[in-house]
Amino acid sequence: MAYSLVVPPASHFHTSTLRSMASSILSRHLASSLRPSRGLSASGHRHQQTTAKRVEEVEFDGPCMKTEVPGPRSKILAQQLESIQSVVQVNFFCDYEESKGNYLVDVDGNRMLDVYTQIASIPIGYNHPALTKVMTDPKNMGTFVNRPALGMMPPEQFSEKLVNGLMAVAPKGFSRVQTMACGSCSNENAYKAIFIWYRNKMRGTPEPTPEEVRTSVINQVPGCPDLTLLSFMGGFHGRTLGCLATTHTKAIQKLDVPSFDWPIASFPQLRYPLDQFERENAREEARCLEEAEDLIVKWNQKGRHVAGVVIEPIQAEGGDNHASFDFYTKLRGITKKHGCAFLVDEVQTGGGSTGKFWAHEHWGLDDPADIVSFSKKMLTGGYYQKDSFQPDKPFRIFNTWLGDHTKNLLLTEVIKVIKTENLLDQAKRSGKVMLEGLYDLQDKYPHLLSKARGIGTFCAIDVKDEDTRNLLLLKARNKGVVLGGCGTQSIRFRPALVFKEHHAHLFLDIFNDAITELK
Repeated sequence: MAYSLVVPPASHFHTSTLRSMASSILSRHLASSLRPSRGLSASGHRHQQTTAKRVEEVEFDGPCMKTEVPGPRSKILAQQLESIQSVVQVNFFCDYEESKGNYLVDVDGNRMLDVYTQIASIPIGYNHPALTKVMTDPKNMGTFVNRPALGMMPPEQFSEKLVNGLMAVAPKGFSRVQTMACGSCSNENAYKAIFIWYRNKMRGTPEPTPEEVRTSVINQVPGCPDLTLLSFMGGFHGRTLGCLATTHTKAIQKLDVPSFDWPIASFPQLRYPLDQFERENAREEARCLEEAEDLIVKWNQKGRHVAGVVIEPIQAEGGDNHASFDFYTKLRGITKKHGCAFLVDEVQTGGGSTGKFWAHEHWGLDDPADIVSFSKKMLTGGYYQKDSFQPDKPFRIFNTWLGDHTKNLLLTEVIKVIKTENLLDQAKRSGKVMLEGLYDLQDKYPHLLSKARGIGTFCAIDVKDEDTRNLLLLKARNKGVVLGGCGTQSIRFRPALVFKEHHAHLFLDIFNDAITELK
């Protein structure tokens, strides 16, 4: 398949624009009117670096748009699928065999720079050679053909793969991991681990009473205790029943589903730019911390003890909402003071996109959490836990597969690539280009954009309203960039770790072109 840029209809790109992208995208500025102090062209030489060359060897040199998205073939496939299941949320159908690196190809042959990566879940790009090598290695055949019940009959290499994979990047202070399949079931079972831990602590022994055993199977206390978890407005932790009780984003995710009556605290609503509103933001964070502690005290007093607190280092689905590192430090102190478990949900933030493997590492704490959940970029799901949260009896935390051993195999290679290609530092460099460019765009279009924010490539920006945001997403996609929304009016950027500075410049150029059509 040719890698050269193909000029699409004028409605997608101007011919001169595409030629310019192909010849000089690595060194051009976002636009001549953008502030030079941001240094958007400072990395123009970086395409000469070895790491960038390695990525370019396995991917395309730019977008190539042939139709609007979804195109004719995608629409036909959607009609076929509609007779089997719902397609209301389907964007378009993909050709994953043709996709490479940072570029996603759809079934109509449209090649797009993917800055959303399957809802933040592609760690090192599409069809990375290191992963295809694992897939084609004959000695791995048995692993891919057979899917074991890992909790009962794990394969011989299971411990080795966990040590070289998940445990090789375990957060500070954790020596145990429980594998799961997805983010929701990771949090759901982490919640169970918290409740089991808390009840053992309350009764002073892991051994239940006969009355607890009897009442547990008929959904009554004391066997099914009236314990709670505290969560935060704007948080998203999954779509299973327990997780939905701690998810507070969009109504469509919760509507018509019964839920637990658990305490909900306010998450800080910070003002931007952060450096201009430090005093106001500190007051807002203090208010939220006071509210959270007050809720713990009140719920404990009425006998509905708060067994744990769950929070994201950055509220992703809820709108890429940030709080200061000091906020999380103080919240951790509150959980210790009141004997609550502290669960840090790194399902979307984990895996390196913030420039550290785990976003909570930015807090600089010696004891940041009791449990850390993960999924998405980690390829498999699960959670790290302290020893005291280890199940005390069989089948308390259990399901048939407990994850997928093939993903542990692939994750080992992903971690090798991250280390050998220094991709955490790459995320910092690319993120700096991206965030500085977003700052410039919001200065250039203040009537449309605001609140540019981010750590590493985990960035976002607000659009003036939801309808305009959704229109901008479509315009950018038809120009060759895949983006995703979050919250009510935010756009979140979630590129793979192989996203280089020149990809950031390319994204900013196309994003700028899409914005101009909204003027």
